[in-house]
Amino acid sequence: MALSRAEWLVREIAHQERADALTADHRARSQCGEKHPVWDFLFTYYSYKPAQLRRWHPGAGVELEDAPERAGWRWYSPGATVGGVVPDAASFATEKADLAGLVERMLRRTASRPGQFGCFGLHEWAMVYQADELRHPVPLRLGKAGTDAVVENHDLRCTHFDAFRFFTPEAVPRNRTALNREDQPLFEQPGCLHAGMDLYKWATKLGPLVPGELLLDAFELARDIRLLDMEAAPYDLSPWGITPVPIETAEGKAEYVRRQRVFADRGAVLRAALLESWLGTPASAA
Repeated sequence: MALSRAEWLVREIAHQERADALTADHRARSQCGEKHPVWDFLFTYYSYKPAQLRRWHPGAGVELEDAPERAGWRWYSPGATVGGVVPDAASFATEKADLAGLVERMLRRTASRPGQFGCFGLHEWAMVYQADELRHPVPLRLGKAGTDAVVENHDLRCTHFDAFRFFTPEAVPRNRTALNREDQPLFEQPGCLHAGMDLYKWATKLGPLVPGELLLDAFELARDIRLLDMEAAPYDLSPWGITPVPIETAEGKAEYVRRQRVFADRGAVLRAALLESWLGTPASAA
C-alpha cells in the first residue's frame, strides 16, 4: 500500500490536531507546574511525551510517497518510489529482537485467554495496605484502618506484575499468585485494567510500525481505564472532581465489573489491530 504525499499529509495533520486536543489539559497544567493524581500517570509511567504522541506514522509496510524528510527516521526504509519511505517491521525485528518477541508474546497470549473479572481493582488498596506512607499525597477515603480492613476482607487476585510489584510487603502474600517479571506473559489476561492500558505502552514501543490513528485509540483506552482505576482506588479524590466507585460495596463491585468488561472488549479490538497492522496477522493466529 502507498499513500501519495497529499494523502498522508491530510492524515498527519488530522492526527496532530487530535493528539493536541487529547493532551491540551496536561500541557496547560505542565506550564503552570500543576500536578494531577489521575492524569499525570499517562505521561510519567508510560514516558511518552505529548510531542511524541502527535508524531504520525502510517504503520508497517505502508509507503509514504515523496517523503524525503523521513529518510533518516528510525525503522524507516526506502520505498519502491523515488523519495518514498516505508516503516520496516523486519528492520525493527532485527534491531529489537527481544522487544519484538516480548510484545508479540504479550499480545497473542493475552488475547488467547478468557478475561477474569473478580479483582475489583484491589491492587491499589494492596499498595497502601498497612503502609505508613502513601504512594500519592492524597488522604484515604476510608482512613487507614478502614482501608486495611477492605484488603483483609477480600481475596486478592491480581494477575499483572507491574501492579503487583508495588504491593506492600504485607500485601504480597495475600495475593493468590506470586508474580514475577519473567512469568508475566503467562498470567496477563484481557480482563485486567492494566493489560488494557498497556496496549498503549506496546503501541509506543512499536513506534512507526503502528498507524498513528491506532496509537491514539490506544491512548484513549488507557485514559478511560485510568479513570476507573482511580475511581475504584482507596483515595479521596473529590478535590479533583473524581466520584469514587466504592468497590467495598456490592453496588460498587457491580459497576466496576460492568465497566471492566467494556474495556476488555475495546482492548480485544485494539490488540488484534496492533498485530494486524504490525505483522499482518490477527491476534488469533499462532
